[in-house]
Amino acid sequence: MLNFIYYPVSWILWFWHEAFGYVFGPSSGATWALAVVFLVFTLRAILYKPFVHQVRSMRKMQEFAPEIQKLKKKYGNDKQKLAAEMQKLQSEHGVNPVGGCLPMLVQVPVFIGLFHVLREFQPYKMENYVFDRADVVSFNDASIFGAKLGASVIPYHGALPLSDYNTTISQMLIVMIPLMIAAGLFTHITARHSVARQTEAQMANPQAAIMNKLTLYIFPIGVVVGAPFLPLAILFYWVANNLWTLGQQRVVYNKIDREEAEKATKKTETQRSLAPKVGQKPDPVTRQKKPGAKPITPGVTNSPKASDSTDGSEPSDKSPASDGPASSGSSAPSPTNGVPKVNGSPPAKKAPDESGARAKAGERPGGQRNGRPSAPTKRGRKR
Repeated sequence: MLNFIYYPVSWILWFWHEAFGYVFGPSSGATWALAVVFLVFTLRAILYKPFVHQVRSMRKMQEFAPEIQKLKKKYGNDKQKLAAEMQKLQSEHGVNPVGGCLPMLVQVPVFIGLFHVLREFQPYKMENYVFDRADVVSFNDASIFGAKLGASVIPYHGALPLSDYNTTISQMLIVMIPLMIAAGLFTHITARHSVARQTEAQMANPQAAIMNKLTLYIFPIGVVVGAPFLPLAILFYWVANNLWTLGQQRVVYNKIDREEAEKATKKTETQRSLAPKVGQKPDPVTRQKKPGAKPITPGVTNSPKASDSTDGSEPSDKSPASDGPASSGSSAPSPTNGVPKVNGSPPAKKAPDESGARAKAGERPGGQRNGRPSAPTKRGRKR
């Protein structure tokens, strides 16, 4: 029924057994133990990118966790609407929860497949999926300090007793106890490393608190308690899997932390470069237009002095009277503020009449103002 899992697992195990068999021999316990360990490494190497995607998805979900809480408060009674809004929010942020669970989901069938393949290495079997009779005999003859890789201290249902594997309980315990302790310890350290990455809001969640206790304490204890019922090779698988997870978490988390630190540094430098210096006035040219301001037409200014000619150029004075054909040797004078041009040049401005200005101010020509002599003007004042 699950041959699509059993055959790939047995093929990878056979490949590494053949590779290490050239070094240690096909019936060596180190050969079979390393074959199981590198089966784990092969699987985890394939799942490296999905694991990185999982970590990034968890980090993004931490960023918009407040929005999720708002949706839960708003649609707490409508589960269907809440699921639709959650899916919409996750798609907007590029988060795929199913993709984040892929590494864990794939490891479960591999564990089941390896357990089944190891259980089928019975001494009387003629073949075991891709393994032939010689490989079955080689596996049953392999041992580490007298402990057989396919045997278990407490035989599970359908397993052979230790006497059929030519080993004893003491020989099994010598190898099993260190592996059992290592498997439980590495499981606890891996879980603690993951919990340390959680935010305070996540740790305050009751469901997250329950899961943290399970991964920190219940799972490691379960590994230690269940070890006597498992084949010895499964303990090698468990230790290798937790070691790889611990090292991979350290590498990936450090990589993502560096990327986020670089992004924060670039963002800070950009803000500093755009901010005005101390004492510097904002440039009106580069200043952004305020919302609601009137559009500025190119070439047209609102200044009343824009029509004055300041560069000495001749203003264009066209009138309807000058549109007709000009007579030879003469041209019609074009009025400029009521004063004709002289020799084609604009008329000189008339000097202001001082007497008229004085008369407007109420001052008489004799230096008197309304019959009284005016006081001399003080040009310099004390500062």
